[in-house]
Amino acid sequence: MAIWVFGYGSLISKAGFNYDERLVGFIKDYRRVFYQGSTDHRGTPEFPGRTVTLEPAEGEICWGAAYKISKKEDQEIALTYLEVREKQYDRKEYVDFFTEFKATTPAISGALVYIASPNKNVNVNYLGPASVEEIARQIVQAEGPSGPNREYLFLLEKALLQIGSEDKHVTDLANEVRRIISEEN
Repeated sequence: MAIWVFGYGSLISKAGFNYDERLVGFIKDYRRVFYQGSTDHRGTPEFPGRTVTLEPAEGEICWGAAYKISKKEDQEIALTYLEVREKQYDRKEYVDFFTEFKATTPAISGALVYIASPNKNVNVNYLGPASVEEIARQIVQAEGPSGPNREYLFLLEKALLQIGSEDKHVTDLANEVRRIISEEN
């Protein structure tokens, strides 16, 4: 039986595993926010970067990509890979994934998604809300083994535009990061 994985951050443009099909679409009643600290990819324990997580938001939608993985061997490899890549995300949920606004039935039921919860007892890297300027300043300064945090933000902004979606939170942050960088230069 095939599994589906929903990506709403870097997974949109860089799956990192074999898949049989990729669908662009959205999940309902969630929004993407830069509230998760990254101490292993886009920051360090001393200076965490910020990456996206999902938070419940009634009536909102979050665009991304869903990946179908059919072969058992590919599933095992993908899930092992994702457990490492998404290790700072403490929750796995199964969500309904839609490809059309007017659809009442999801295109996919039970797509796996990784979420970083705001519960500091189980997610020590949760940073939570801050002003756009504060988050942007942290993103400008942070860098980790996977590269500068700003690169993650700009790649996400580009990936969302490529799938025909603009996320105000992402766009506002990207514009603020650009403003800060231009002031520094």
